[in-house]
Order: sequence, then structure tokens, then C-alpha cells
Amino acid sequence: MIQSPIASVRSISTITNLLEQRTGQQIAQGRVWRIETALKPVMRDHGVTTLDQLALAVSTGPRSVGDAVVEALLNHETSFFRDGPLFEHLVEAVAERARAFPERRLRIWSVGCSYGQEPLSLAMLFADHPDLSGSRFPEITGTDVSSVAIDRAREGRYTQFEVQRGLPIRRLMQWFSEGDTDQEWHANPELVARIRYRQHHVVTDEPPAGRFDLILCRNLLIYFAPDLRQRVFDRLADALRPDGLLVLGAGETVIGQTDALVPSRRHRGYYERRPA
Repeated sequence: MIQSPIASVRSISTITNLLEQRTGQQIAQGRVWRIETALKPVMRDHGVTTLDQLALAVSTGPRSVGDAVVEALLNHETSFFRDGPLFEHLVEAVAERARAFPERRLRIWSVGCSYGQEPLSLAMLFADHPDLSGSRFPEITGTDVSSVAIDRAREGRYTQFEVQRGLPIRRLMQWFSEGDTDQEWHANPELVARIRYRQHHVVTDEPPAGRFDLILCRNLLIYFAPDLRQRVFDRLADALRPDGLLVLGAGETVIGQTDALVPSRRHRGYYERRPA
């Protein structure tokens, strides 16, 4: 039975600092309570009963202990077609670009893609759109700081709970097949193969090579300190084509946080590089 004494301030700092060093993400003071809940499985796996003992293991033990702690604290909250109306407008914006630039293959980057629901949602919509299917299918790259999340995304396997979150039954029947149990679904391998997944640290790693027509970085930077957030915004601006678009989460904005990006004049709610 795991004990629940109040952990020392030093132990909490050791754990939260580890998360920020490895991922750039912070845990807000008002959410420190979730640390113990998230780390109970890690504590159990490593034979410790308190956060103080776990913090000591992080400081003195093998790197794998820290890896497990970071993975447990990462927020993988996501779903298929999250903010549905956004996807409808987004696909039309991409199709508009495909018609405007028929000679080039469009490139999409999903930052912090977690288990792959966002890029897969795009892939399903692109495959059904007459201007984006076949040889015109955009190149999609999905990245995440978590190797565990990327491995799951590459497998294209989802639980019954995960497919029920936002995935219309018609698309479930069209693009997924039942797994070995009635609680698992496998995405169409040809659809999964359309997406290039890779582990990537958005703060310290260079963006994927080339520039992108569309970058989605939704509900990720809210966990970053202002200086890191500005650095990431500058990196994303550099990764956009001059006429490319950046999509953030519903409650996020670039205003007051970077000079490299401005609200799009063409698409409300999106952002683009500041004109030279």
C-alpha cells in the first residue's frame, strides 16, 4: 500500500525540474497535487512508497528512473477531431493552397502529436477530399518529445475509449479494424504509413528539414515558461513557408509573445510569419 505523506519541497522541485529540463514543460503551482497521483505506478514499479524516496532514486539512480517519471508526468490529453469545426476549416485552407500551388506537394507538421490522433484525423480528411487525395496527398509529419507516444502512434493501435472520443462511427468503420480484443482498434496501415512520426524536442531540436505550409502546435506551449515559449514561436516561424499558417489551441495566441508571427490576414484564428 503506497503511503501518502506530504513530500518535501526539495523532492517536488527535483521532480518538476526534471520534467522541465527534459521537455520544457512546467507544472503550475495549482496542479502540483497531480504529481503523486501520476507517479503512483512509477513508485510501485521501483519499490518506493513516498515521493521523497522517488526523488532520491531520480537523483542517484539510473537514468531509466527519470525517464519513467517524465513519461508519467507528460500530459497526453488528446482525441480524434479535437475541436471539430477547426478541422473542417483547416482542410479547406489546405485544399485552397493545393489549388493555388498545384506544382508542389504540401507539407504539414503536427507538433506534440501524442499518440497520433491529430495527424490521423488530418489524414482521414485529406484522403476523402478530391483536391488532396491520391498524388496530391500532403506530406504529414508528427512529432512528440515522448518516445513512448511516438511508438504507439506508429503502431496505430487505439483502445475502445480512445476511438470513442471524437471519432465518428462512419470513419471508424472506414479506416479502422478490430484488434485482437473487442477493446482495441487498428488504424488502416496504409493511412498510418502516410504519416512520418519522429521523436522531437521542440525547444532543443532543430525542426524537421524543409518548410511547412501548415503547422499545428495546439495546447502544448501553455505548459512552457514565457522565454521558452518565445523561443519555440521563433523556431516555428522559421519552419513556416512565407505564406504558411500556424494553428494554436483555442486559448492560445502569439500576441505579446513574439515578433516573428502575426494573426493571419486570410484565415481568422490562424497565424503567419510577419511580412518582411
